[in-house]
Amino acid sequence: MTEVSLRSFGLIQIKKEAKMNIEKLLKSLPGYDFKKLINKSQKFEPGSTIYAKEIENEIFLLFVVLKDESPKDIHSFIAYFDRFEHIGVQEPKEIMFYQLISKIQDFHYFEKYLNVHH
Repeated sequence: MTEVSLRSFGLIQIKKEAKMNIEKLLKSLPGYDFKKLINKSQKFEPGSTIYAKEIENEIFLLFVVLKDESPKDIHSFIAYFDRFEHIGVQEPKEIMFYQLISKIQDFHYFEKYLNVHH
């Protein structure tokens, strides 16, 4: 990936606005060009919510919240799909990164990954 950072995804501001709260974080994503989708694929349980944003050509940052999971954890992915319309319908062609975010501090590890792999 080229020039990948939390800043390029708009996530630094999202993290600040969320103020240590996963629910606030999820509510803020659509304001940063993330599209909200309902999962219909076999990859996650049907009805799970997916927030997706293209970060490079055909490479997407996904935040997935499973339908019946409590407390709400976020499954974050960087994945390759050949079309945006396939997200939540088909399995990704490739998963390049995965991390479970169960507390806002987990973004620290996510940020480290992105800074190392740019």
